[in-house]
Amino acid sequence: MKKIMMGDEAVARGAYEYGITFAAAYPGTPSTEIIENIAKYKEIYSEWAPNEKVAVEAAIGASIAGARSLAAMKHVGLNVAADPLFTFAYTGVNGGCVIVTADDPGMHSSQNEQDNRYYAKFAKIPMLEPSDSQECKDFVGYALDISEKYDTPVLLRLTTRVSHGKGVVELGERQNVEMKPYKKDIPKYVMVPANAQKRHVVVEERLKALRQLSEEISINRIEWNDREIGIITSGISYLYVKEVFGDEVSILKLGMTYPLPSELIKKFAEGVKKLYVVEELEPYIEEYVKSLGIKVIGKEILPIVGELNPGIIRKAIKGEELEHISVDTKVPGRPPMLCAGCPHRGVFYVLKKKRVPVLGDIGCYTLGAAPPLEAIDTCVCMGASISGSHGFQKANEHKGRKQKIFSVIGDSTFFHSGITGLIDIVYNKGNAVPIILDNRITAMTGHQHNPGTGKTLMGEEAPEIDIAKLSEAIGVKRVRVVDPFNLKEVENAVDEAMNTDDTMVIVAKGPCALIPPRPQGECRIDQDKCKKCGLCLRIGCPAISKKDGIFSIDPDQCTGCTVCMQVCPFDAIEKVR
Repeated sequence: MKKIMMGDEAVARGAYEYGITFAAAYPGTPSTEIIENIAKYKEIYSEWAPNEKVAVEAAIGASIAGARSLAAMKHVGLNVAADPLFTFAYTGVNGGCVIVTADDPGMHSSQNEQDNRYYAKFAKIPMLEPSDSQECKDFVGYALDISEKYDTPVLLRLTTRVSHGKGVVELGERQNVEMKPYKKDIPKYVMVPANAQKRHVVVEERLKALRQLSEEISINRIEWNDREIGIITSGISYLYVKEVFGDEVSILKLGMTYPLPSELIKKFAEGVKKLYVVEELEPYIEEYVKSLGIKVIGKEILPIVGELNPGIIRKAIKGEELEHISVDTKVPGRPPMLCAGCPHRGVFYVLKKKRVPVLGDIGCYTLGAAPPLEAIDTCVCMGASISGSHGFQKANEHKGRKQKIFSVIGDSTFFHSGITGLIDIVYNKGNAVPIILDNRITAMTGHQHNPGTGKTLMGEEAPEIDIAKLSEAIGVKRVRVVDPFNLKEVENAVDEAMNTDDTMVIVAKGPCALIPPRPQGECRIDQDKCKKCGLCLRIGCPAISKKDGIFSIDPDQCTGCTVCMQVCPFDAIEKVR
């Protein structure tokens, strides 16, 4: 049977077919759909972990127990998971283990454009890179076989176009892989220095064997055609090269990109007159080829920033551009914004009004930095809002500056990596004020459950972690739970925070407007009362607009949250249902 699948969906199918027992992940574009699709296969236990480090550690535990396991994350998630990953490279596996990183060239939904191919080299573990959906499924099988044969975790690297592109996948039956027996092995699994020193030697010996595998494995292959031009490539770039050149040029297609195959590369280079490397982001392959003393053309003609596409490759290598039609029309910009009825809007409106520094975090609420709200000062990484606000406040305090510092963080992000920052504030007697925007879901990545929602990935009822009680248990002296749709309530809590030296947390608890059942209601503007002052536009609600001097509310978008009513000083906005 054949089926059209996204790359992420095909990885999930591979997990099913090749006998994986345990899978864990933290959601993040473009990797989210991997675990969501794995959850459809009841033969696999799957879960959302609080963060990527926990996901990898849980997968390590399952592997040591003897099960085949998988952990999935977006590229920046591997930064969080790097600590256990590097040591797991030393311990090796029992059951096979695959770590999936979905990189995001072009930063479609990310704060940086890092190239995670270097993680494989850094950790000294093998890496596979599929080019299409069929390979996404198949490479899970290759990865598990390599993992168990060579006693190593394996990195499976996807990119956005591979993860979200669709292709035909031939389906197979599930392999009934029995769990391996667990045997206590302290020298192998307990990485105190004396044992780790010995395991490092094992890692280096293993790397020699993996280099030989890279020379022989079928997913590294030469496609001989005309030998005037030869192109070394991998991943999605291979499909771009095939689209541009078809069978006009010779290609070395690399499916295993760490370790890279020295002899195969030399053989290919000797067989062509002019050699190119086509790869996205960093010159990872190019640098290795040059280290072999081979002359090659790469980043001097291809960009190091952003995604590649067939047009870029065609122009760089062939010097050609396809004919295209230009339309002399200025398309209006459509920047992202908080949804109508978003519970975060009122909080940002109040914070901007108070003119206080606000350190932001990763989530929908990062849009609080966009006009007209412009409430957020920073966005670095998951959890950095709380930790950063503490450092900001302490630096001010040490130099005699009097200024209250706030941070905003979502519920899922708080569970991910905000708790330790809050502990830092309590332990070091800080008084920066975290505002935890608890919208009852992991919204930005597509409404995944988290430890505060009361549901697991597999749909089971689960304990609901109470953020207010958790904050109190950590030692926060003042915890205020507010309704973010009630501006007066939010403002009172912010004023209290600005006038106390106690450690304080504000929990703004209101559901995402897109959680079913969606809120019902509608506000409208009484044109007789409207003074056309424009204050209602300052909350940045997409349902409110101004055209030909008239302010109006789109009833199809409005959720009746009433934030605009509270902002209007002339009572010109009313709720009609």
